[in-house]
Amino acid sequence: MSTKISKCTEKGQITLPKDWRDLFKTDSFMIQYDQKKLIITPINLSELQEEVIFDAEKDNNGKGISVDEMIKTLKKIKHG
Repeated sequence: MSTKISKCTEKGQITLPKDWRDLFKTDSFMIQYDQKKLIITPINLSELQEEVIFDAEKDNNGKGISVDEMIKTLKKIKHG
């Protein structure tokens, strides 16, 4: 196991070292919180059987949406 120290930017972002990123053929990572540690796992989005229908940070400036809006969005997807 290799260890490196990385600091957060003012926006809370961290950089994965390039040599680590180069080990995987993806630019997507799943980040999980488990007790007092973060687990970062490279993933290939095209291989996932899940579909992201709403990303609060990208789709709504980080504000989230109401339950009613989420239901409306899900109905649109269901009916094409």
